[in-house]
Amino acid sequence: MKYPKFKLENYLAEREFNAPFNLCASDLETLSMKEVIQMADDEGQKLWNKLRLHYTEPKGLPELRHEIAKLYEEPINSNNVLCFAGAEEGIYSAMHALLEPSDHAIIITPCYQSLESLPTAICSTTTVALQYPTQWQIDLDRIKDAIQFNTKLLVINFPHNPTGALISQEQQQRLVELARKHKMWIFSDEVYRLLEIDPTDRIPPMASIYEKGLSLSVMSKAYGLAGLRVGWIACQNVAVLDKIGEIKHYLSICNSAPSEILSLIALRASDNIHARNARLMQKNLSLLDNFFQDYSEWFEWIRPKGGCIGYPLFKGKKSIDTIAEELLKEVGVLILPSSIYDHPGNHFRISFGRSSMPEALERLIHYINQRKQEWR
Repeated sequence: MKYPKFKLENYLAEREFNAPFNLCASDLETLSMKEVIQMADDEGQKLWNKLRLHYTEPKGLPELRHEIAKLYEEPINSNNVLCFAGAEEGIYSAMHALLEPSDHAIIITPCYQSLESLPTAICSTTTVALQYPTQWQIDLDRIKDAIQFNTKLLVINFPHNPTGALISQEQQQRLVELARKHKMWIFSDEVYRLLEIDPTDRIPPMASIYEKGLSLSVMSKAYGLAGLRVGWIACQNVAVLDKIGEIKHYLSICNSAPSEILSLIALRASDNIHARNARLMQKNLSLLDNFFQDYSEWFEWIRPKGGCIGYPLFKGKKSIDTIAEELLKEVGVLILPSSIYDHPGNHFRISFGRSSMPEALERLIHYINQRKQEWR
């Protein structure tokens, strides 16, 4: 089985670690090892100090899975949680466990590439794109029309990457009713859950409300701890989790022992982490609100409702791909053009979850002021 080149990861790998300012980062401001360990309660400190670097349980540290299960409502408990070396391994394992060549899957796009590429490499797929003119709102009728006799899986991603769009609880329930009627699984990428701009917009995890729902999450986004490489899937169906776990045996087998303890510590200190994140995001969003007002001749966006990224539109005729390369070369600022998502139009991904964003934005403004006369 062959897969297309991973355009997004290749693009970032060539630029991200050399760019002075990453204005398209998908994650939150991170923490140091020292800061995480200082958050530990007595049990967490004891687990860290006594940690021996042996193999870990393939399903994940029991204490960690117990803590993760608290993020979900009943009937989810620790037995309904399977840990992975990052979210990407969870996506790969789930798609290969759930899908056969004779199946059909529906994928909401634009999306993180593997959510589309992996199902497409296994079976036939239909994409249903969110549309800018409709405020990136999900179209339930188009999803309904895409269902075939062999449709086995619906892949969704809310809060959405890259637009920051959300669905309402009513829309979520209609999706569940549709999936239940057609006996479909719903794979719900929820890595940006808990980063809703307005917490009252938060919807329940799919795994908690649907017997054939799988909720994917990770320490990378809402906790800013991408370097731990710890993700998980929650699902009511333990047999399916076991099947997914069989795929994991061919990949990481088990997680890093230090990463599991550090994840446990961070989850137990999540109130402090989320409060810090909210302050940082609100501060940066205010700067972006001013930016899009001041430069409305050239840029506009649908303000994100969740996550730490948005998907603005450049209204000029110049290609956003060219602008992205000029930005990086001339002022050291990295953005992510929509071509990386195979998405039409002059959109680009911008982030507001890092403390360096204000200076990156100033550099972007400097670039615009130097170039806007030639754009007219």
